[in-house]
Amino acid sequence: MIPPVPSRHRNAVATRQAILASARKHFARENYENVGLREIAGHAGVDPALVSRYFGSKEALFRETLRDDDEKDIMDGATRETLARHFAQLFLEKDDAPPGERDIHIERILILLHSIGSPKAGQIIHNAVQADILDPVSQELEGEDREMRAAMALAVLMGMGIMHNMLSIDTLECTPEEDARFEKRLTRIFAAALEPMDD
Repeated sequence: MIPPVPSRHRNAVATRQAILASARKHFARENYENVGLREIAGHAGVDPALVSRYFGSKEALFRETLRDDDEKDIMDGATRETLARHFAQLFLEKDDAPPGERDIHIERILILLHSIGSPKAGQIIHNAVQADILDPVSQELEGEDREMRAAMALAVLMGMGIMHNMLSIDTLECTPEEDARFEKRLTRIFAAALEPMDD
């Protein structure tokens, strides 16, 4: 059960962000068909009519949940040399990301997992994954099979999302030494996925 946000006067930007934050939380926990605009509005503390006013439709709102608020892609400034470590740090509590940014990335992964099989949301997800994840990552890589390697890295991200959030297997409650070893191992896994094959 997602606790509602107390209703209060907001400006247009704050109202839109409250609706979007509520939608992310609901779509990260339920599949597309099971989420209603009324419950999104209720949790955001706004009238349901405002959801349509700001986003137009449930499909358009869902599409927005797959994007970052500032429209940065999942690479978030990472380069080919730092990409494996960047992906590993998405799952670390002690990373250098600004507050809330890690949660948004993981919520996006959970939204993909919950609604990928939806007839209505499936195509939206496919387009978003291609444009916002596979294309930016593969364009940063060199060598053969760049999109395949990007897809393998995404598969690791999705698997970590399942383990940490859906199965409640927490690898993050550990000592600093264990935390460093976890980051090192996970970075190696991403590096193996992203690097070209040796001939």
